[in-house]
Amino acid sequence: MTALPRLSIGLPVYNGEEYLAESLDALLGQTYEDFELVISDNASTDGTQDICRLYAARDSRIRYLRLPRNIGATPNHNHVFDESRGELFKWASHDDLYGRDLLRRCVEALDERPDMILAHTGQAVIDGDGQVKVPYDYGLATDSPHPPERFRSLLFEPGGDDFYGVLRADVLRRVKPLDSYHHADRTFVAELTLHGPFHQVPEVLYFRRDHPTRAERANPSKRSRCVNLDPRRAGPLHPTPRLLAEYLWGFVSAIRRAPLSPADRRACYRHLGAWMTSRVRPGAGERVEDRAPGDPGRLTVSVDALVAGREERQS
Repeated sequence: MTALPRLSIGLPVYNGEEYLAESLDALLGQTYEDFELVISDNASTDGTQDICRLYAARDSRIRYLRLPRNIGATPNHNHVFDESRGELFKWASHDDLYGRDLLRRCVEALDERPDMILAHTGQAVIDGDGQVKVPYDYGLATDSPHPPERFRSLLFEPGGDDFYGVLRADVLRRVKPLDSYHHADRTFVAELTLHGPFHQVPEVLYFRRDHPTRAERANPSKRSRCVNLDPRRAGPLHPTPRLLAEYLWGFVSAIRRAPLSPADRRACYRHLGAWMTSRVRPGAGERVEDRAPGDPGRLTVSVDALVAGREERQS
């Protein structure tokens, strides 16, 4: 491993003691090793700090940062990217699991395809016990060479967790930082699609955990979710209509900022207009973990086999 890691992984966390160690094991046990893991602890009040310090003492690839106060999930996500040093970057969640080859396969895909700006793998949603809840087939056309088609697909097709893919850091620096209005992660990824195509590795190596204490479950209303993302969203200056208006404007401003030809820009605006009139369609824009369960347990063996070191560390 070189002194300057090629890949930076940013892991923002707040009160994540329940699943944090398992996720750290999965990241540190990757077959690709040339990375740094930047953990930013958002002033946790549980055992998160102890877990992070224990792992940082064991593995020099970890940089543990502890914030003096809770600044919210969105500023903390941006903070770990600001602290990163690699030419590639990936956000990681403290409660998800990662197949042993996830990083290697994504980095290899970006090396083989210089036109691609993001690489991710197949995914499944798992429950608190690591059992598959929703197997998921990726259906977005984010690999299209045409920016309007990538943008259209992201607008109209549900699901996708490309936010957690491996990205080229120089592209991340050219887009607006992640915001904290309703579904801001969706407009963020939409802007990324306008800068280049994504590659999906055809292997299920990403396991997103859905559990009752996950942020989206613990904060069921739009306003409470946004306040969790950024405490500055609390109060009368940020009512729900404003959060929704910022969501729509996020798509408009993404199109305005992107390096598009006039024809492609007009096409993106047309797709956005069609999407805005289609919001009454049932299930429009729903996230994969909010769908009805598929075939639970179908990929359970794959989870146990692919995630680094689970059996050894549980014994």
